[in-house]
Amino acid sequence: MSGVVVVGVDASPSARKAAEVALGLAESLGASLHVVTGFEVENAETFGVGSDKVRISNADSSEMVAKSLGASRPGVEITHFAARGKPADSLIKEAIRLDARLIVVGNRRMRGIGRLLGSVANSVAHNAPCDVYIANTYED
Repeated sequence: MSGVVVVGVDASPSARKAAEVALGLAESLGASLHVVTGFEVENAETFGVGSDKVRISNADSSEMVAKSLGASRPGVEITHFAARGKPADSLIKEAIRLDARLIVVGNRRMRGIGRLLGSVANSVAHNAPCDVYIANTYED
């Protein structure tokens, strides 16, 4: 199988875990990996003083994760994209645009109140144009 594996990330450790699972799947399938961050409101912080200021935004999550993953497995083609909008909608739109074979999401918010109100994983699983892999991102 070739094609594209799409993974949704934010700045959380559980999203990083899902991205690592997605990278392993992409490598096993001979596919490229497309790292996507969907955000409704951009949150940004500035660090540093004077001309040494650095601005970090939640929109940067996909780029940071993609670069980190690329360093660990240089044989897998990795791209990234940040989209304003609901995370689940952003993942689905990117999967459609890229004719993705698989979407990988974590299960971080699938328990308790998140399960009742809906989660990214739940929404993607019910609306995806392709197969969905829900990675176990809970700590033991």
